[in-house]
Amino acid sequence: MLDHLIQLDRHLFYWINHDLTNSFFDAVMPWLRTPKNWIPLYIIISAYCLAKYRVKGIIIIAFIGLSAGFADFTSASIVKPLVHRLRPCADPITAPTDIERLHTCGSGYSFPSTHATDHFAMAIFMILIFRKYWRWIWFWGIFWAGLICFAQVYVGVHFPIDVTCGAIYGSFVGWLVYWMFRKLQRQYAEWMPMV
Repeated sequence: MLDHLIQLDRHLFYWINHDLTNSFFDAVMPWLRTPKNWIPLYIIISAYCLAKYRVKGIIIIAFIGLSAGFADFTSASIVKPLVHRLRPCADPITAPTDIERLHTCGSGYSFPSTHATDHFAMAIFMILIFRKYWRWIWFWGIFWAGLICFAQVYVGVHFPIDVTCGAIYGSFVGWLVYWMFRKLQRQYAEWMPMV
């Protein structure tokens, strides 16, 4: 069963990385997966939190950072060393094939994708926090994090299972951080922003 799943994963990787190749994706996907390119979005989110909640908005910003930081640390420092899955460019089956690599292979292991865990953790936390104020945040949050996951496979640094499991784990982290936020909100209502 596991062998069939890994085989399917390799086929999906090849289809996304090779068969879907086009000049538009070649230009856009490397840009999408680069964290510094999203700094303007993080500034807008931070400005919104501060404008709406004043000083208490810093707490929401801190929790967004906590969701990404916890997801990043646990996926990169705990799960990846335990699983030891090689990246597509180092995998003995996929590496000899003509991988369309638009990014360096990267160091470390492939499972799960830390980009996927980080972005889904932030997306789910923000969705749960702001869903009362913006009903489309579900769509845009998941679309944003999903695009980054797709870009990871397209540029050749992760397999589809890496980003899928990273997205699932990151979603759990985002929910867990939201649960902690709500618990603190009930205990320290005078200090926490009411969202």
